[in-house]
Amino acid sequence: MGEERPTIALTGATGFVGSAVLEEALACGYGVRALTRREQAPRAHVTWVAGELGDSASLSELTRGAEAVVHVAGVTNAPDAAGFEEGNVTGTLNLVETAVAKGIHRFVFVSSLSAREPQLSAYGASKAKAEKFLKASALDWTIVRPPAIYGPRDKEMMELFRAAKWGLVPVPAQGRASMIHVEDLARLLVALVGRNGDSFGATYEPDDGKADGWSHDEMARAIGWAMGRRPRVIGLSRKALDRVAALDNFLRGTKAKMTRDRAAYFSHPDWVVSRHARVPSGIWTPRIETREGLRMTADWYRDNKWL
Repeated sequence: MGEERPTIALTGATGFVGSAVLEEALACGYGVRALTRREQAPRAHVTWVAGELGDSASLSELTRGAEAVVHVAGVTNAPDAAGFEEGNVTGTLNLVETAVAKGIHRFVFVSSLSAREPQLSAYGASKAKAEKFLKASALDWTIVRPPAIYGPRDKEMMELFRAAKWGLVPVPAQGRASMIHVEDLARLLVALVGRNGDSFGATYEPDDGKADGWSHDEMARAIGWAMGRRPRVIGLSRKALDRVAALDNFLRGTKAKMTRDRAAYFSHPDWVVSRHARVPSGIWTPRIETREGLRMTADWYRDNKWL
């Protein structure tokens, strides 16, 4: 007989954050049923379920026998608002409805700080709308709004590491942002699965513990330090970010990293986590100091030939 483990239904398990959640869940003694669009190598205590958020049959299979849902999957970049609506709103609603139908009460949802300012971007608006659907359900939900996430396997923040390698880091001209290492975020998400009523109905904004977050200049210089460089930091205005977005769209089309939607929320001056939304220390505290975490991330990029 195999080892009996409590089971988590996990979306986004093949992505940057989701893969870290998968590792943490296994380390904490859970079995995982993980949604995937592509065939995956077999793993102990992992059941890969072929499908996607738009397919109710695959969501039913994903949640079979699960005691909790951890919803990580989402669309972070899309050519238009409809792409965010389909991936972040409709997909979340489908999963919520499946959990309700299956009698699975615990639901941990990875949202975004951008949901605080839904008027700024289609991405933020879609995350805020998804939160509203979850809050309207009868589930025992907890919402987690991460700030800037970094760590091994991240392809978004890697652009700044690559820029630092060449000695020039472009960042928004003004503002501050909080940061969190992906492994710290994964620890929180898995820790929330087993919590009782103290976290039900809560919206948390976790970070690295640095009061008032990081100025964009500080963040760029810290990344430069992690790369062994002292880069020149270029502060870009909103208009400059829009021009970068237009150029990126011209060069890479639908694969552009900097879109007008991203330019809108990147240029917002306050992406620091709220004090009133901090995670209680009895549930979780960050372990990874950001400068050290950035150094380890830079080492991972180099070791794996990403830079």
